[in-house]
Amino acid sequence: MEDENFYIRLCKSPIRFEPVSKANNVFFDDANKHVFAVRSGGAMGVVMKGPKEKTMASFRMEDRGDIMSIKFSPDKRILAAQRSPKTVEFLNFKEDLSTDQQEYSQYCKGKSTEIRGFVWSSPNEIIFITSNGLEHFQITPEKRSLKCLKTVNLQINWYVWLSTHNILLVSSGTLGNTLHPFYFKPGVMIRVPKFEVDLPSTPKPPRLSLLDRDVILAVIYNHLYVVILRHPPMASSGAEIVLYQLNKESPARKTDLLKLDMSGRFAINIVDNLIMVHHQASKTSVIFDIKLDGKSDGYVNYHYPVLSPLAIQPFKLLLPSVNMQAGTNKTTYNCELYSANWIVFQPDIVIDAKLGCMWSLEVSLSPLVTMISDKDRLIQFLLYRSESKNVILSVCAQMLIPGSQASLSSLAKVYDLLNLNYKNYLDAEIQLLAGESTSNASLPKIVIDQSDMFTNVFSIFEDYKQDIKYKFMVGVLIEYIRSLNHYNIAVQHYLYELIINILVQNNCFYQLHQFLQYHVLSDSKPLACLMLSLESEYPPAHQLALDMLKRIQTANEEIIEVLLSKLQLLPALRFIRSVGIVDTVSSRKFLETALNTNDNMIFYTVFKFFEQRNQRLRSNPRFQTGEHCELYVKHFESTFGHESLMPTPHLN
Repeated sequence: MEDENFYIRLCKSPIRFEPVSKANNVFFDDANKHVFAVRSGGAMGVVMKGPKEKTMASFRMEDRGDIMSIKFSPDKRILAAQRSPKTVEFLNFKEDLSTDQQEYSQYCKGKSTEIRGFVWSSPNEIIFITSNGLEHFQITPEKRSLKCLKTVNLQINWYVWLSTHNILLVSSGTLGNTLHPFYFKPGVMIRVPKFEVDLPSTPKPPRLSLLDRDVILAVIYNHLYVVILRHPPMASSGAEIVLYQLNKESPARKTDLLKLDMSGRFAINIVDNLIMVHHQASKTSVIFDIKLDGKSDGYVNYHYPVLSPLAIQPFKLLLPSVNMQAGTNKTTYNCELYSANWIVFQPDIVIDAKLGCMWSLEVSLSPLVTMISDKDRLIQFLLYRSESKNVILSVCAQMLIPGSQASLSSLAKVYDLLNLNYKNYLDAEIQLLAGESTSNASLPKIVIDQSDMFTNVFSIFEDYKQDIKYKFMVGVLIEYIRSLNHYNIAVQHYLYELIINILVQNNCFYQLHQFLQYHVLSDSKPLACLMLSLESEYPPAHQLALDMLKRIQTANEEIIEVLLSKLQLLPALRFIRSVGIVDTVSSRKFLETALNTNDNMIFYTVFKFFEQRNQRLRSNPRFQTGEHCELYVKHFESTFGHESLMPTPHLN
């Protein structure tokens, strides 16, 4: 169950591994999300676990000293392990994650060079980040050999890697604030213009001031950012987070600044496009949403936390019980949140190596409904979240219930937000159908369409019909329809039906008449049919429906059916003549209706009308066999004779 007092939680099922100890070292491969538990340098076994059930392996390695870093290639066919500052060792694996046991290695170039770390850029390519630059290698596992593709000479302090986009960011310079981005494609290294990060102050003598622990690479709302935690020169002022947006053609540009109003140790995660900042001293976290309106000076957008700082929801862990006599083999352990043993990885990982747990962080959306009082801002926030549809619909329904009813102006803002999103989705769909290229990333995450609103929101009018004033119901629906029209979204007929039914139930026929007369309710065939069904309760509804069908201009068949159903033969004949369809209508249908009137004059008029049509079309007044009018010809002859002396009828 979600606790309504917390908006950040740890995932329910953490990955469990053997905790760090004297005999066991723990490593994390952030590219593959693998945790490695390494016993005695690998000689006593290596256990690898990942977020998917299949990503588990157990194997042994030769003990050649303590391991500094260990990572699988993206396809898990090659394991790379660093044991010294000068070399990386490799071990090939088969499909079942069993090893062939024969290791091979690669040294870095230069006597004074040290390997700062390594990353996989593809299943068969690896990059060494050294103190003196980058070394890009291609691996041929069958030959157990590496070939150098390219080297870059550059003094490097530290690096940050974003595996999802194959971007490497390295720091150089005395202060460490000159950053160099590199993009990698198979066989290719692309260098991007470097940029400098602003520092709060320059220490004297100058020394390394920007550290890797304060820098992450992140994808936020489909844009690449370098996210930098900037500590204040004095503890009395708060820390800041600065976002630099990466561009392939030009130096990164500072776009956003997040105000923390706290100082001390921080850790940053990116969860569902939110920047989540953890503060160890206060054991609280805050979230920032750069899509929500912030202040701007024309160059940089300034943001404050969406909500006040709050702790992560408490987490209880089941551990093997020490007291086996109690009849239970499990005991509950309250995990220490914001522990000194916590290590944070991107985008959403928290690891407690001493406890042997790896969690992913999540945002609890339901508690935010009461925490964010401004419904306009709340809906805007929720629309950007990936799992928020049910929460949004719940909020929209709540805004209509007595006791928490919102004003029509507030509802109008919310509906405009929903329908702008809806319109963007429809436009993107049209582009896809037209064969135009559009990325899935550009599609809105959450779409609330008319069916969702009708089924989950406006349906409460029925549940609360005794408590909600009908004028409010009508006002809400008119406001929603106004918003749909504003974004040129075709209104579904069931929304009009709902308004009409509410008005009819409350005997508001005059208002209904006005809505139709002034086209507040748009013309449609289903709406016209509904109006026809109301004739017994409101006689003018019949003419209103006919007028609507005439305006539609594609409802000739329906108009004819309506007129014939009311036995209005002469108006029906006048209508088919006015719209030029005399030659195509079924004579049998008209003659059948005329016979049912039991009015000989009407029957005579209709019969002669179609005789004249036959004469004009075929130079013969007789009906063809295929028209199946024999019954009506016999009736005419028995009533009026073969050659009637009655005058030719006039419809006018």
